[in-house]
Amino acid sequence: MLPTRARTATFGVFALNGFLLGMWIVNIPTIKSRTGVDQAELGLLLLVLGAMAWIGMQLAGPAIDRLGSRPVVTFAAVALALAVPGPALATSGTQLAVALAVVGFFNGMVDVAQNAQAVVVERAYGRPIMSAFHALFSLGGLAASVLGGSLIALDVDVRVTLTAAAVIGVVAALALRSSLLAAAAPEPDAAPRTRAPWTSRVVLLGLLAFALLLAEGVAYDWSTVHLHDSLGSSETIAAFAYGAFSITMTAVRLVADRVVAAWGPAVYVSRAALVGAVGLLGAALAPNAALAIAAWAVFGIGLAGCVPQFFSAAGNVDASASGTYLARVTSMGYLGLLAGPSLIGLLTNWVSLTTAFALPIVGCLAAGLLAPRALAPQETSRT
Repeated sequence: MLPTRARTATFGVFALNGFLLGMWIVNIPTIKSRTGVDQAELGLLLLVLGAMAWIGMQLAGPAIDRLGSRPVVTFAAVALALAVPGPALATSGTQLAVALAVVGFFNGMVDVAQNAQAVVVERAYGRPIMSAFHALFSLGGLAASVLGGSLIALDVDVRVTLTAAAVIGVVAALALRSSLLAAAAPEPDAAPRTRAPWTSRVVLLGLLAFALLLAEGVAYDWSTVHLHDSLGSSETIAAFAYGAFSITMTAVRLVADRVVAAWGPAVYVSRAALVGAVGLLGAALAPNAALAIAAWAVFGIGLAGCVPQFFSAAGNVDASASGTYLARVTSMGYLGLLAGPSLIGLLTNWVSLTTAFALPIVGCLAAGLLAPRALAPQETSRT
């Protein structure tokens, strides 16, 4: 019997994660004003959030291998929800740094644990279902943007807004817990658990996740700048570039699992990553805003379902060290997401923005070419 309740609950966890992060993101301008930090300081504080998320990922992996993903994701989701009001309560840059460190740490734990639970559920289904989970994360963020934006328009105090989000988060996380899958009991003849070794497969999965999440980060931070600065579009028109990318990313993730089931993950990623490369190349060469927006949409179509396949593969390298391997690949990918925008900014000191896009284009091409090796079928090890 398929664990449909567990699948639905895991959808809920991903959506909750997207919602909680989205509620912080839409209130960044308000929190920035309350604490008196400038843009440069905010940039450093966001790095603190990212660094602590990376640390949370490292600790989540071994905890999942010992306890299973269900208790870890429940604990981390509750803790993240309780941490979300922290930035709204901060009145100085120092307080905001502490609050964001806590948010980042528990978000990193949630990120690995929810993907680990998704791997367990997908394994029980026996067919690809990973991409849809990531679509729910995007939909959770969309819900936060609508609700959060509406509350801002109604002039609701940010402290009230994020406290309400915390209550929703705690209640939802606890309600979802009982439907998540527990860890499988260890086999009677299983060898004593040792530190999971790094393998060439895990390193390759991590590097390809790094390359494609670097490209994704470029879309988040540079798509609107590209239209505004390179093509002379208004800020309103420029915003459509990111919107087009986000819409196609979410829509394709809702249907990508069926394509992966038909083609296999290796073939899917090898083709989709190349579509992503073509999309970004089209954006770089586009002579006007309309074609550029269409190209950013194609870029989203290409990237949408790729990284979830790397996470799924990492979680199945060794069932006894699933959390550790997933944490390694997730954290390597996360570094790409953080590094991408900065690397593009650095390159623009010497070349144009559109020329700098060559870096993520090469990353997409490399992912497409190496995906068959990284995602080649293998039996899941239990030793």
